[in-house]
Amino acid sequence: MPYRVCFVCTGNICRSPMAESVFRAHIEEAGLDGLVEVDSAGTGGWHEGDGSDSRTVAVLEAGGYESDHAARQFQVSWFSRLDLVIALDSGHLKALRRLAPTPEDATKIRLLRSYDPAAGDDLDVPDPYYGRMDRFEECLEMVVAASPGLVAAIQEKVEGRAA
Repeated sequence: MPYRVCFVCTGNICRSPMAESVFRAHIEEAGLDGLVEVDSAGTGGWHEGDGSDSRTVAVLEAGGYESDHAARQFQVSWFSRLDLVIALDSGHLKALRRLAPTPEDATKIRLLRSYDPAAGDDLDVPDPYYGRMDRFEECLEMVVAASPGLVAAIQEKVEGRAA
């Protein structure tokens, strides 16, 4: 059974699809594709069915990442099938913890930048939506910086399941 990860931001058109795409590439690079399933969602459903913001697509493609995506809203019922829920900022973290049906489900929720040792105390990936292109580039840098730590943490879990 694969280890399942879902990245969550507000509308699922900027930060979480960016994290999903980058993390999927890092999982493949680590030889964990097939062992780990990656997707994303938003705390709200405003953009359900829409593709990623064009600036997200541009930044991903410039970085060599794929960007095929359709937005969707996170559902409470997903907690039972997910192993890890990654919030992109503290607002998402709080919203997801309120949604978690059990204390066990609440322990599955983590902030993405908590996997980046250089992040310090500022663990939010800022929302680039109302900003210029450089805000999207900054988000990509933060996501990429957190990916090795997240891959290592999941690799430990996956290898533990196989043992």
